[in-house]
Amino acid sequence: MSLHDEIVEQPSRARDLVTHGRTTVEAIARSIADRPIDLVLIAARGSSDHAAIYAQYLFGTLQRLPVALAAPALTSVYGVETSLERALVIGISQSGRSPDVVGVLESARRQGAPTVAITNDPGSALATTAEHVIDIAAGPERATAATKTYTQSLLAVAMLVAAMEQGTGFAGTAGERWAALDALPSVMAAALAVEPQVAAVAEARAGLDRCIVLGRGFEYATAREWALKLKELAQVAADPYSAADFQHGPLALVEPGYPVLAVAPSGATLPGMTELLTRLRDQHGVDLVVVSDVPEVQALGAAALPTPPAPAEWLSPLVSTLPAQLFAYHVTRAKGQDTEQPRWISKVTLTH
Repeated sequence: MSLHDEIVEQPSRARDLVTHGRTTVEAIARSIADRPIDLVLIAARGSSDHAAIYAQYLFGTLQRLPVALAAPALTSVYGVETSLERALVIGISQSGRSPDVVGVLESARRQGAPTVAITNDPGSALATTAEHVIDIAAGPERATAATKTYTQSLLAVAMLVAAMEQGTGFAGTAGERWAALDALPSVMAAALAVEPQVAAVAEARAGLDRCIVLGRGFEYATAREWALKLKELAQVAADPYSAADFQHGPLALVEPGYPVLAVAPSGATLPGMTELLTRLRDQHGVDLVVVSDVPEVQALGAAALPTPPAPAEWLSPLVSTLPAQLFAYHVTRAKGQDTEQPRWISKVTLTH
């Protein structure tokens, strides 16, 4: 199975997880509800780290819970165990084999904290260490670049947070949350249907060697993931930023013609993103490529990667990530580089 096969497989994999994983996820949510939790700590690396960034916004908006990203070296290098008694500790790893991620969950188990493994290998060290396991059920992912395991990890996080009983009302009632999740796979399939347009935009940028990638809120994770795919596949020096942080200094990088990729779907961050993209177009003359479901925002770019509206704002990264993956794939092909085995990296990286 090729990287392209794995990209287009994502809607069917998402449908399987929503359909068959709900009972497990709801049981985990009920168990967590019985524990005193003041904080969520997530251990992850690579693409899984971007899923953790998505979780920061999701737990915050839906559950009012602060989320911290673990620093595994505190345990694996410095030998220090942070206090986790009132934390929910989650490990995200497609292979479940990264020793430093496993080490964070081992520390949490020793302290009696509830732990959840989100992984594509339910027999892995991470899964056997955790109290609870969500099998993301992505199937074998043979291409080095993570695509379907990334979106399945996002979906597992979304399902877990949606299943937790207490909430802010941001995502509506439990029934509305699950209705949005049920509708998601069809919307993901529609997002992939724009591939011919994405390919044309990418092929026109076969000389891309550097760019800035922008997103905000839920889509900051997408900006980070899009940049990573461009780095590892197409060897593009892609620099991701929160749109807010970008204006605190990195804005000085841009000049006429500088490539800027932006993720700007409808939702709470759209007004600020629209203002920034208009400024980048009108005042700085950048080569702007926009991922959006809003025609007026698409029109701000020199090119657009259109998406259908997500079933709910909190699920938007599961839609916007797909044209970003296709863009990275087609830029890589246009540059004449190997989409299946990027240079110098392997599928599983074991960090300590």
